[in-house]
Amino acid sequence: MKVVLAVIVSACALFGASAFLPDEAAAGKNVEYGIQDDAWLEWGPGRLKGRIAKLDRIGFDAVRINLYWYRMEPRPNRYRWGRSDRMIRGLRARGIRPIVTLWGTPRWANGRQLPNVAPTNPAFFQRFAQKVAKRYSKVDAWVMWNEPNKPTWLKPASPKTYVTKILNPGYAGIKSANRHAQVAGGVTGPRGGKGGISPVDFIARMKRFRAKLDVYAHHPYPVYPGDTPYKGGCLCKNLTMAELDRLLRIVNSAFPRARVWLTEYAYQTNPPDIFGVSPQLQARYIGESSRKVYEARKVDLLIHYIFRDEPRLAGWQSGLETNRGRPKPALAASMLPLAQVQRRGTRTTIWGQVRPGTGPQRYLVQRRIGGQWITLFGAMTTERGFLRRTVTAPRGAQIRLWYSAGRKGSPALTVR
Repeated sequence: MKVVLAVIVSACALFGASAFLPDEAAAGKNVEYGIQDDAWLEWGPGRLKGRIAKLDRIGFDAVRINLYWYRMEPRPNRYRWGRSDRMIRGLRARGIRPIVTLWGTPRWANGRQLPNVAPTNPAFFQRFAQKVAKRYSKVDAWVMWNEPNKPTWLKPASPKTYVTKILNPGYAGIKSANRHAQVAGGVTGPRGGKGGISPVDFIARMKRFRAKLDVYAHHPYPVYPGDTPYKGGCLCKNLTMAELDRLLRIVNSAFPRARVWLTEYAYQTNPPDIFGVSPQLQARYIGESSRKVYEARKVDLLIHYIFRDEPRLAGWQSGLETNRGRPKPALAASMLPLAQVQRRGTRTTIWGQVRPGTGPQRYLVQRRIGGQWITLFGAMTTERGFLRRTVTAPRGAQIRLWYSAGRKGSPALTVR
C-alpha cells in the first residue's frame, strides 16, 4: 500500500506542476443558489455587514428576504423604510441578488383582520408594490406573497382571491415601476394541508383566473419519510423535489412562458429534530438537489431555508449551523456541493460546484485511501464554478472536492 500511495502522491506532485485541465461541465447554465433566514440576517451575531459578508464568502448568488407590508405601511401612505433599506442595500453592496417577497396586509387595508387576510381593495396592494419597486429600482426579482395555498399564509386559501387581490395587482404595480423586473407568483407549499389546496389544483385555478406572472415559485420540501431529491413523492397532488419533473410539466401547461424558482427548500436534521435526517444526509441532499436543479429545464433559482437552526425545537432545524452557531456538514456542502451522477464499475461520474469566488476556479478531486486524502487530479471549473468529471472510484469509495484558495473540502461523498 505504501508503494501505491507513493506512486499516487508522486503523480499528483507532477500534475501540480502542470496546467489545470479544463472542466467537462456544460457552460451557460444560469441557475442561481441562495438562502433565506430573515431572523438571522437581521438579528444574528455581529453586524449586518458582517453577516452578509459571510453569505458572500460561502458563495451564495441570492438571498430571499420578506418585506412585511403591514409593518412597512402601518397607516395609509405612511412608510417605514429603515429595515428594507439596510437589508437590500447591504446585499447589493456585496453583489448578492435580493429576491424580495411582499407579504402581510395591514389592518387598515383588510377590515382590521390578521396579516394573512387579503386586502379588501386590490388597488391598495398595487400601490404598495409600485411604491416599493420605485424605491428599490435596482431590484429585479419580486415574489408575490408566500404559500397562498395554505390558510396560515392566506385565509381563506383561495386561488381567486390570490390572483385578483394580490398577484395581478402586485404584478401591475411592480411592472409600472420596472418593466424589466421578474415577478413570481404561486409560491406554493408542497401540499395544501388542513384547509389548504394542493399545488396541482392551485396552479390549475390560477390559470382559470388569468394569473399574470413571469416566474412560477414553489417550495418542494420533503413531506414523506424517506423523501430524497430523486426518490419519494407520491401519485397524489403533492409536489416535492422528487416530483420536480411533474411540477415543470404542470407549470409549462398552465404558463408556457414562465420560468421556475424554488424559493424555499431544506431538510431538517436529527439531532435535534427527531423527524429530521442525519447531518450527513442533509449535506448529501444539498449536493443532489443542487445538481437536479442545474439539470432541470426552466429552473433558475434554488433557495435553502435557513442559515441557523431556530431556538425552539418546534421551529425549523434545517440550518447550515446549529442554534449555537456550530457548523453542520451542510455549511461545507453549500460552499462545495458534490453529487454522484452515475457509476459503471469502478468509473464514477460526479457533478459539483465551487461557489466562492468569481470566474473559473481551481479545485482538486481527492479520494480517501488508507486513511489519507490523496489527490487524483486538479482541474478548472466553468465560469460559474460548475464541474463534471469521471474518476476511478468503485462502490464504497469516498471522494471529495478540495478548494485550495479557501482551504476547504466538501463533505465526503460515498460512492453508491
